[in-house]
Amino acid sequence: MSSVPLTAYRSKMIHNDVIRSAAVLDPVRTTIRPYRATDLRDIYEISVRTAEAGGDARGIYCDDDLMPDLFAGPYLHLEPELAFVLDDGGRAVGYVLGTADTPRFVQAYRRVWIPRLTPKYPAPPPTSTTRDEQAFALHHDPERLLVPELRDYPAHLHINVLPSYQGGGHGRGLIDVFLDALATRGVPALHITPLTVNASALAFYYRYGFHDIPVADPGLTSYLGIRTPSR
Repeated sequence: MSSVPLTAYRSKMIHNDVIRSAAVLDPVRTTIRPYRATDLRDIYEISVRTAEAGGDARGIYCDDDLMPDLFAGPYLHLEPELAFVLDDGGRAVGYVLGTADTPRFVQAYRRVWIPRLTPKYPAPPPTSTTRDEQAFALHHDPERLLVPELRDYPAHLHINVLPSYQGGGHGRGLIDVFLDALATRGVPALHITPLTVNASALAFYYRYGFHDIPVADPGLTSYLGIRTPSR
């Protein structure tokens, strides 16, 4: 995969009485279930192994936890009830997580997550030049997620599946479960912000039913939205 500057990131089972019965994607081994605290390291591994525009980001940054700390950890800490994993019978091999309310998430990120990790990721200089500094800048600027054109799509998600499990319908199943969870909470729609260079991810989202959201200054990011199921 091509390397993309981090500044491109502009945003970036279940019981019947909650959502639906466990989503069984492979009768032999895979199910989608709610996140458990014991899944944390597996999710961090999946995150870093898919963080380079879908490719492996291990060894690229100062800490292999940097990308997961930005794009997985805060959701698991702040809204664990909206995290679901693809389980192969022994461990998590994929996940979907996110927030039902992006503005509220941004406030919580600034209030809770930035102070929690500041000793690890200090505020960068005004002009960030290295990839690590660019990542630190993202961490210290959660307000970048507040794009006016996304107002009607208050939720957002992040989804990743290990390469060996991609292409088997697992991504679709994970999004199904996440959309159901949003619908039960009365959330009308969600947005996602994949890098435009990640052509395979874009193709997947379009096949699923996401549509483009016009944004004045998209940069290297695509803005896509979808409505939640009717209730």
